[in-house]
Amino acid sequence: MAFTIRAATSSDFAATEEIERDADQRFVERFEARDWPPASSAEARAAAPGFTLVAEASSPQAEGAEILGFVQVLEVAGQAHLEQLSVRPSMGRRGIGGQLVEAAAAEAMARGYAMLTLRTYVDVPWNGPFYLRHGFVESEPATEFERSLLPIEAALGLNAYGRRVQMTRGR
Repeated sequence: MAFTIRAATSSDFAATEEIERDADQRFVERFEARDWPPASSAEARAAAPGFTLVAEASSPQAEGAEILGFVQVLEVAGQAHLEQLSVRPSMGRRGIGGQLVEAAAAEAMARGYAMLTLRTYVDVPWNGPFYLRHGFVESEPATEFERSLLPIEAALGLNAYGRRVQMTRGR
């Protein structure tokens, strides 16, 4: 399937909430989780500092094309942090996630950031190994912002399902 990557517009954020919720079901099933954190609301994602890119199905009729996936990068405390990458489960393993990561890294660089960070599960195939293939390496949280993510993850209960790490791409 052909798709294009572009900046999200206000009409795209409802789809990002739905896509994240559906994609998170893979974690729920893998971990047999009883209480998984809810997807970010469309309003919260739209209001977050930074940028969101979407992968949109390319079709002859441009109006109302389907959003296949998205990546959200926060710009906080002078750094770029990949907060969320989600692809519709039915569209997985087609290169959409990889192209969204590459586009996010390119956009972060264009905005003057030398590095892009994220936090993820190290042993989940579509997490740690996926990001490793896209040039990320494990790193230690070095800034106040990066360290602030650790208690948030703990409060959400994410640590119960496996080792979480920070990964960095760039310098």
